[in-house]
Amino acid sequence: MTKTKPVPSVIDSEMAEFEAALLRSVGQAKAGITAAVHTPQQIMARRAGRPVGSVKAAPKVPTTIRLSPEVSAAFRATGDGWQTRIDAALKDWLRTHSPA
Repeated sequence: MTKTKPVPSVIDSEMAEFEAALLRSVGQAKAGITAAVHTPQQIMARRAGRPVGSVKAAPKVPTTIRLSPEVSAAFRATGDGWQTRIDAALKDWLRTHSPA
């Protein structure tokens, strides 16, 4: 079996394409077109929630509650956070009513 040797003109044209792409990317970098570089402060500012390892002062208690279909559908229709809104509605009710 004979091996074919690479054709120098093919290698030269592939290398020329690679060099052109490299020069374009270097030109973009000089023009300010690069991936965004962020400082640690910018990254921390974008993070949602508490820092890792911290504990909420008064954590919520997981529970199971049975709601009427109308109440469940109405709160779910408001989108994400519907459970938090139910919690707020119950807290508001507790301000004016006795739970017993």
